[in-house]
Amino acid sequence: MISKTNLIKKILKKYAFKKSLIDRATVNSNMVKDLNINSARIVDIILDVEDEFEIEINSKDLEKIKTIKDLEDIIKDLISLK
Repeated sequence: MISKTNLIKKILKKYAFKKSLIDRATVNSNMVKDLNINSARIVDIILDVEDEFEIEINSKDLEKIKTIKDLEDIIKDLISLK
């Protein structure tokens, strides 16, 4: 079974300009600053995450997502509410 981190990295890689940054990313990597993913692509990433995990991330939570860990935590919280 693929871990949440690896699944998120797989999604990030689809939208990253520099795929090598995703390979070296840690859970504390900032998606915009460290991984050079722009805000338009963040929206696409969120949509893919919502589809993959069958969740809906609200706008309040979207504002909190800066790192891979932030995204993992929100996914975990939303899955636990199912």
